[in-house]
Amino acid sequence: MNNVILIGFMGTGKTTVGKALAARLNWPHLDLDQYIAEREKRSIADIFASEGEARFRQIESELLAEVLQSGKQVITTGGGVVLRRQNVLAMQAGGLVIALKAAPEEIIRRVSTDQGRPLLAGDVTERVHRLLAERAGMYDFAPLQVDTTGRDIEEIVDEIMTKMTEQTDFRGE
Repeated sequence: MNNVILIGFMGTGKTTVGKALAARLNWPHLDLDQYIAEREKRSIADIFASEGEARFRQIESELLAEVLQSGKQVITTGGGVVLRRQNVLAMQAGGLVIALKAAPEEIIRRVSTDQGRPLLAGDVTERVHRLLAERAGMYDFAPLQVDTTGRDIEEIVDEIMTKMTEQTDFRGE
């Protein structure tokens, strides 16, 4: 069961990179947040507003476990998927985990106009810095780490493809 799972803080480029990587691998792309919204028939923001973050995280864990049952897909996750240990273990067992990183200023620039992020309500700069501090080290379990700051998608995908071929435990064929 070889999946590629992209993790990282919000605004690091997971969905954009994931789509491009999936196209390069000729694999389907599955965005976990989009999948959750489709299955729940409402937005992530609506789930947060009506049932709270704890309920969202429960749904996220259940559907992550479900999608990891398939193979040969690129899965992009929400930034908070790493908050539950069961998710980390499931991702480690379900494929090659790649963490995308970006400088805080770059993240702030990328997410500052996105109204669909419930965790950023209020002062975006303050919230990003606080969440980055709270989640420091939580993405470090991924064997591959890629910085997306100031880079174009093709360059990032090239780096990932090179690193994937160097990974002895990844057999994408």
